Amino acid sequence: MAYWLLKTEPDKYSYADLERDGSTVWDGVTNALALKHIRTMLPGDLAWIYHTGKERQITGLAEIVTQPYQDPALNDVKLVVVKVQAVHPVTQPVTLGQIKQEDQFSGFDLLRLPRLSVVPVSEVHWQHLIKLTASET
Repeated sequence: MAYWLLKTEPDKYSYADLERDGSTVWDGVTNALALKHIRTMLPGDLAWIYHTGKERQITGLAEIVTQPYQDPALNDVKLVVVKVQAVHPVTQPVTLGQIKQEDQFSGFDLLRLPRLSVVPVSEVHWQHLIKLTASET
């Protein structure tokens, strides 16, 4: 199992929207490195949903439910998507400010590559985020 952080603009699609919908196709990614990460996702992988913009915080947990596949809305084999489903909101959102203050997050791609929309999360970082979110995962 791999762990991820998926960024979204909450005014366009928030974790609450994902909960309402149950699942969605995670699309709109065009960055080459982010697409490379999507291509390695497998069903059962878990992902934090991170709100960008003014919020800049982890708001919920989702699960990858499909293999990557070509975005059906676009005619470009390079652009891939996965389907994700809501698992649960976090008990305590974790802000970017909190993450920056924690020494345990040195080397975390969220901080190292701040514009990247699909970020791999190491086991160590994942476990620490679980503690910070007071999540039951």
